[in-house]
Amino acid sequence: MYIYDDYDQKMVEERVAQYRDQTDRFLAGDLTDEEFLHLRLRNGLYIQRLAPMLRIAVPYGLLSVAQLRKLAHVTRHYDRGYAHFTTRQNLQLNWPKLEEVPDILAELASVQMHAIQTSGNCIRNVTSDQYAGVARDEIEDSRPWCELIRQWSTFHPEFNWLPRKFKIAVTGAREDRAAVQVHDIGIRLVEQDGEVGFEVLAGGGLGRTPVVGPVIKPYLEKKHLLTYLEAILRVYNRFGRRDNKFKARIKILVRAMTPEVFAAKVEEEWQSLKDGAATLTDEEIDRVRACFTEPTYESLGDDVPEYKAALNEDFAFKAWVSRNVAAHKKPGYAIATIAFKETGIAPGDVTDEQLEKIADLADKFSFGEVRVTHEQNVTLADVRKSDLYELWQELVRSDMASPNLGLLTDIICCPGGDYCSLANAKSIPVAEAIQRKFDDLDYLHDIGDLDINISGCMNACGHHHVGNIGILGVDKKGEEWYQVSVGGSQYNHTALAQILGPSFAREQVPQVVQNIVDTYLEARQGEEAFIDTFNRIGLKPFKDRVYA
Repeated sequence: MYIYDDYDQKMVEERVAQYRDQTDRFLAGDLTDEEFLHLRLRNGLYIQRLAPMLRIAVPYGLLSVAQLRKLAHVTRHYDRGYAHFTTRQNLQLNWPKLEEVPDILAELASVQMHAIQTSGNCIRNVTSDQYAGVARDEIEDSRPWCELIRQWSTFHPEFNWLPRKFKIAVTGAREDRAAVQVHDIGIRLVEQDGEVGFEVLAGGGLGRTPVVGPVIKPYLEKKHLLTYLEAILRVYNRFGRRDNKFKARIKILVRAMTPEVFAAKVEEEWQSLKDGAATLTDEEIDRVRACFTEPTYESLGDDVPEYKAALNEDFAFKAWVSRNVAAHKKPGYAIATIAFKETGIAPGDVTDEQLEKIADLADKFSFGEVRVTHEQNVTLADVRKSDLYELWQELVRSDMASPNLGLLTDIICCPGGDYCSLANAKSIPVAEAIQRKFDDLDYLHDIGDLDINISGCMNACGHHHVGNIGILGVDKKGEEWYQVSVGGSQYNHTALAQILGPSFAREQVPQVVQNIVDTYLEARQGEEAFIDTFNRIGLKPFKDRVYA
């Protein structure tokens, strides 16, 4: 992973000192609420419904064991013993004290972490595929490119005050696990004439106006990545609306201009930047790429007798492997994902003890690194197949062995009205009620892959628009209701879900989900996945069943 040099470390430490002074001046009354607002937001601090919330950056989801243990320490000593993984691969603290945030940032800086640009109208944390560097379907490791974008965008003076927040995702695999089509900028590594370059999308996003981003540059040479991104940001900065925050995202600009006109303006802007100072040299690319070398893999084979024996002898282990383990590019290794989605636990929440345990497991089984996923889980990317059974046993003892990755109860969920001041309704109780209704693992495995995404408001932090079943909290005359959508999808064939109809009271939602599932099970052909059945039969059968 990327290791800070002296410049990086000094920059982060100076930012901590700067923010400590700003906080002291605010607490002394020398800064107004409005003046402090923009300062704290650019250091990741929100004021939520009940307390401040601090969003900690986890660049492209990658964490070392030292960072995990520091996060456990911070969660234990400065919060209430738990934190929250987000759909942006970040970590949030829900109960920090405003006056202690500078101390938290200083603790984070000691392990090369920060909260810079995790909020505000700037370029946010760059996200990527949690399997980057190890996936069998990978064209090229996306992490060096994420790191180059991170370094370019951090403190970029021209893009520190954009019309609205800005999110970039990068994938290097043939299967899109980074949701690039619903980001302000989505970047895919692609092959053309034997060379690897980038396909660039712009104007995607969820929220109040969900849009699947169009391709504006089918192929871009690697050396031009930063200059082309700069051209996009310049066009957005110049033409993006600032008079109405609901119409300020780049997706609104691209739709208003049309993708073709927007792409033409970017191309025109790019001509003044192309081959300029920000053009990437081979030396610069190699400098960053050198931080993401392969670990010291052993020469192993995929035929692992002890692993096969464990699969044959332990049905529970086999069930976990079937859902939570993916193929690795190296023979004899596997990718294992820890799913936290158990009934009674808010999706994405992780305790200080769990963070410590995950660090121990990463140290023992996965070269001391983990990846946070968009689904609010954690991946151990480099586990020897011969170690999988021992890993699983340790997860069982720690209550972290849920064999439900990708199943209905592996719900993506924002914190909702329990914490967020923007939310119209609570999300966590709805997720728990659904999990309680679908508590039979055999039944869940029979249903198969099915994504449920829940958001407490139109900001769509739970990505409800791209859930197979999406649930949105809405306010109806001061009461919490829930709008249900069906047919959303992410990955390679991103699609926006279609609203079923009138919204439901909270207690009705689990049965609504049951009705949708029943319709699917009755209509599916063979092992057909939920989304394929929906695409074949359409919305009407689900709507008829739910509102019968």
